[in-house]
Amino acid sequence: MPKLKPYPAYKPSGIDWLGDIPAHWDVRRLGSLASKFGSGITPRGGATVYQETGILFLRSQNIHFDGLRIEDVAHISERLHNELTASHVKPGDVLLNITGASIGRVCSVPTNFTEANVNQHVCIIRPRKEHILSGFLSAYLSTPMIQGEIYTQQSGASREGLTLQSIRSFSILVPPLAEQAAIVRYLDRADERIHRAIAAKQRLIDLLTEQRQAVIHRAVTRGIDDSAPMKPSGIDWLGDIPAHWEVRRAKYFYAEVDERSSTGVEELMSVSHKTGVTPRKSSVTMFKAESNVGYKICRPGDIAINTMWAYMAALGVVWQVGVVSPSYGVYRPRSGSSLNPSYIDPLLRTETYKAEYLRRSTGITSSRIRLYPDQFLNIPLLCPPLAEQAAIARHLYKATADIDAAMENARRQVELLREYRARLIADVVTGRVDARRAD
Repeated sequence: MPKLKPYPAYKPSGIDWLGDIPAHWDVRRLGSLASKFGSGITPRGGATVYQETGILFLRSQNIHFDGLRIEDVAHISERLHNELTASHVKPGDVLLNITGASIGRVCSVPTNFTEANVNQHVCIIRPRKEHILSGFLSAYLSTPMIQGEIYTQQSGASREGLTLQSIRSFSILVPPLAEQAAIVRYLDRADERIHRAIAAKQRLIDLLTEQRQAVIHRAVTRGIDDSAPMKPSGIDWLGDIPAHWEVRRAKYFYAEVDERSSTGVEELMSVSHKTGVTPRKSSVTMFKAESNVGYKICRPGDIAINTMWAYMAALGVVWQVGVVSPSYGVYRPRSGSSLNPSYIDPLLRTETYKAEYLRRSTGITSSRIRLYPDQFLNIPLLCPPLAEQAAIARHLYKATADIDAAMENARRQVELLREYRARLIADVVTGRVDARRAD
């Protein structure tokens, strides 16, 4: 991309956080630039009226800085669509999340978009085309300056929220329309190149993930001695295993425990399909209960299972004393158990075992299936000799180190590309640099 230079002349914007702006740009209130301005509507009955097909019904999870995502989208009937006229979305509208954890996420509706509605957590801004282009406005609203304004102006005792009045009062930079069009064209081209680079890094991460899974699966189900004789495991989904290995049900190694915290002072643990069992504060940011009293205590060597998400391998060995949700399963090694935690943890998280958890999970709907204790304890576990388990664990530590380093490097490059994208957009739409010649 060409190196962009500043504009030849600037003037004070009159707004502290905006500073100087290009001399020929104006500053307007957002309310004066929109022909439609208001939040959407959630139909009476909420999620109970959603359908598999019909008219698109967009929610805050569909609004992202890089555009609309409609993989997880709801639908409503045409009758409801006709009733919810105030929440209709048109191509060129700008959608802004105004409540919850995703507050501030914004994007414009593509020109080829079909009929849709939004719920009350999303603000519809329909730009006046004679004043401002939707592509420019959505890019401007995504800048750190406006996101900072959103942060300072949100209100609500227990949930973040933006009032329509505060949104109307946002100060918007308004270049001449032709210049806006040039800026949008430039950013579209830059965005395409950045997305291609990010997609390439994501593909690399996917390939490295597959390689890592294959290395782990081979070691924990076949061992690391390629010359070892094999035998049928007696379990169809396990196939052949080294002849000197044993296969025994999990109940021979573990017993369910229900030890509860009386103080709630123990470390709260997250049980994730991505990271296994880790301290909550270092893994995810989500709703936290006021007290952990009554939560299940887990101890080093235990297995903790997120019962509802077991089929995603949301489980793992516990490495420190902590507590988990009362609805989770905790299984403690029996006295004299012959399973090494550093071996059993990767074994239980393989794709082969994930498929078995899914087969054994039960529930009324696919989103509410659970792996109950009797089913987990009946799952066959592979049991190599203890010395071999330790050798497998050491092998995996070395074999995955380079893969993990490459994955972390690729993830960091994706983060840097996203940071670069955000900084480029902010510099261009606030007039820090001149993109007209780059057009």
